[in-house]
Amino acid sequence: MILKKLQLVIILSTFFLFMGCSSMYMPNVPATPMFRTQGEVYVSGHINTKGNLSGSLGVAATNRVAIIANGSYVKNGVKSNEQFDQKIIEGGIGYFTKIGENKRQVLELYAGYGIGNTLNIDKRASTTGFEAVEIRDMNFDKIFVQLNYSATRKRKLNLFGNKRELNYGTAIRLSRIGTTDFTIDGIDLQSEENLFIEPVFFTRMELFNGFQLQYTTGFNIGMVDNEYLKAGNSVFTLGVSYNFVRKKNK
Repeated sequence: MILKKLQLVIILSTFFLFMGCSSMYMPNVPATPMFRTQGEVYVSGHINTKGNLSGSLGVAATNRVAIIANGSYVKNGVKSNEQFDQKIIEGGIGYFTKIGENKRQVLELYAGYGIGNTLNIDKRASTTGFEAVEIRDMNFDKIFVQLNYSATRKRKLNLFGNKRELNYGTAIRLSRIGTTDFTIDGIDLQSEENLFIEPVFFTRMELFNGFQLQYTTGFNIGMVDNEYLKAGNSVFTLGVSYNFVRKKNK
């Protein structure tokens, strides 16, 4: 059953990866701390094949309220026909709780705000290297609502002689993104706005003492038919996450 679900996710992600081109928005890996108790801290880092680095930080401020921060950076294609640079930073606040008969499942709900910049350059090869043909520069802001869910497998995975905890989860994000400044070759363009549905699916395997290896896959759907601010970049990343509980001062 799980294998069939993973196959469906891969097929859908591949479809959305190839259906869009020249999208000026690359979604970052959302924060999925899956908090269980007050004082818990979450740190994670992820990377994909395009060199997109994503990092997250979170803390459970109370037994129900959590704060998250997230950011990503990519600089791809400097020595190619198309260069894509992007920076995103965002923060949010939300609610978390354990659910299920054995409290092995976690549900989180966050809302937040972020800003970002994308630089997209079309180039052509020359005797001296690559020359810019068109330069697209976009500043944007985003408002998002995000629902996280995860479940820990009851039986641990026996791997390399050790039993390791395994959990699966999903994060469904609804993001409103709008350009605040958009130029092509220095000429101002009309602003664009889109509403993205961004589901991601992750699998985590415990390595040791709160450290987990995480594989994430997902895609995004744009509700508005824009020329530049549209869907087209999927999420395929490998990363690590670390959860720990801060010791209280005596």
